[in-house]
Amino acid sequence: MQTRYGIILFYEKSFARVVAMGVIVRGPLTVWHVMMPFMFIFDFSRTQRETEYFARNFLFIKKLALDAAVDINKGGGRQGKLAEIENEAKDRLVSQKLYSWKIHKGQMAEVNLLVDHYSKLLEAEGKNYKSLVKNAYKNREHFEVFLRQLTSIEKEIDRAVIVTLGETEEIWERMLAKQRVIDEMRIKGVRKLFLEARRD
Repeated sequence: MQTRYGIILFYEKSFARVVAMGVIVRGPLTVWHVMMPFMFIFDFSRTQRETEYFARNFLFIKKLALDAAVDINKGGGRQGKLAEIENEAKDRLVSQKLYSWKIHKGQMAEVNLLVDHYSKLLEAEGKNYKSLVKNAYKNREHFEVFLRQLTSIEKEIDRAVIVTLGETEEIWERMLAKQRVIDEMRIKGVRKLFLEARRD
């Protein structure tokens, strides 16, 4: 199970990083970047920090759900693990001044769905993420049902975040950019996975 845990976590970290890079806006180089190279270094450093921060936040709930799935698969009680996650998720939202009942409720719906998903992957045979998904879900349709459910929950959370932070143009643009990147990556991922699966 440890190997499968590592495979899943590596995939989720990579996915989070790509989403972060797609959302964090990288402005075009200006004449100032050429004339004053320290500006380029400063902008690059700032972008790196923003990307890492975004990726960590994006991964937070997924990592909690993955760790819970491991504990549950080893015989731990599901309700107890979910109660722990509920408290941890709430504390994090409060610390980020982002708590709302709708966001918290959405996160717990995401956790429940992901615990089931990760449990399937942890029980599946496979030496890489693609083979774990293929063996856990058996066909494209079953995997797409999971992805649609996950995307729907994520969009509900994003809408609640927008309301909580204030419906500014910048926040809307960031959320829409995030959703676009996620949708594109999932569509490409499913095509690649199940096209290759048919060739096996």
